[in-house]
Amino acid sequence: MTAAQIRPATGAAFSRIHGVGGYRPVRVIPNSEVLGWIDSSDEWIRTRSGITERRWAGPDESVTEMSVQAAGKAIAQAGIDPGQIGGIIVATVSHFKQTPAVATEIALKLGCPTAPAFDISAACAGFGYGLNLADGMIRGGSAEYVLVIGVERLSDLTDIHDRSTAFIFGDGAGAVVVGPSDTPGIGKVIWGSDATQKDVITQTEAWDTALGKPDAINGAGEQAPHWPALRMDGQPVFRWAVWEMAKVAQQALDAAGVTADQLGAFIPHQANMRITDAMIKALKLPESVPVARDIAETGNTSAASIPLAMERMLQTGEAKSGDLALIIGFGAGLVYAAAVVTLP
Repeated sequence: MTAAQIRPATGAAFSRIHGVGGYRPVRVIPNSEVLGWIDSSDEWIRTRSGITERRWAGPDESVTEMSVQAAGKAIAQAGIDPGQIGGIIVATVSHFKQTPAVATEIALKLGCPTAPAFDISAACAGFGYGLNLADGMIRGGSAEYVLVIGVERLSDLTDIHDRSTAFIFGDGAGAVVVGPSDTPGIGKVIWGSDATQKDVITQTEAWDTALGKPDAINGAGEQAPHWPALRMDGQPVFRWAVWEMAKVAQQALDAAGVTADQLGAFIPHQANMRITDAMIKALKLPESVPVARDIAETGNTSAASIPLAMERMLQTGEAKSGDLALIIGFGAGLVYAAAVVTLP
C-alpha cells in the first residue's frame, strides 16, 4: 500500500499591501510642555532628535481603540469586508495584559472574531516582523488577507523626569492590510537581531518588582500605578542604527533587485532625525527620493512609526500609490527588519 502523503498548502504567488490606516491621539505635547519636566531647551530637543511635538493618548485612547481606528481605515482603503480578514498580527510593547492577546479583542471589535489573532513583541522592528509573517501566511495559503497593526502607548512607559528620554516617545497606531497580488509587492524581508546589545534599550525593572510600589504622577499629570519606564543608552544605539542599519537597508534593496534611485520613498523607523539623515548619506540616497520625517510631529511611536509615516506620505502626496518604498525598523533587542514594498 502506498504511504499517505500530506497535501501541501498553496497560496497566492505574491503579496502586497492593499490598504493603510493610522490613528494619532488628540492630545498634542509640544516641546514647551516637556520643558516643564526636564532642564532643557526647545533648540536642544530639536537638534538632538528633530522632534517639535508628539501625541499622547488620553484615557479613552487605549491600545485596542487606537488599533481599531487605524485598522478600520486600512480595511476600507483595501476595499474588503472585515470578514475577509484571515489573520491579525499586532506588534506592540505597551499592551499590559499578559493574556489574552490584544489582537483577539481587536478582532472582536472589527467583526472578524474567528480570525487567527496574536501579538508579537519586537519593539520598533515589530511592524517589519509582522509584515514578514503576513507575507508568508498569504503565500503559504493559510490566509487571503492579513491585518498587520503596529500600536503603542509609550507615554505609559515614559519617565517624564529622565532628560535623555522624556522628549522622545509618542503614542499612536498604524495598520496595513496585506493580501494576494499578481506581481511581487513585498520584497524579501531582511530581519535579525544583535542580542549582545539587548541591554542598551530596556525597561527599568520587571513588572513583578514594580508591583506594590507607591503610585506616581504620569505625563498627563494624573495619578497612575507605578510602572517601569524605558531607558536608553543613546550613543551605542545611535552608532548601531547608523552604521549597521544602513547595511541592512542596502541588503533589502539588493534582495529586491532595486537601486536607491528607483525608490519612490524611504520610510525608516521614526527614531531620530539625525539617524535618518546619516542613513540617507550612507545609502547615497538621491535627493529626489522623498524621506519620511513624521517624527517631527509624532515622536517615536516604535512599532506604529512606519505605517503612520507611510499613511502621512500618501495623504500629503509626498509618495504615490504604486511607488516602491524602502522601509526599515530597528530598536530594543536589538532587533531589525527591512524590505522594499509597493505602496498601496
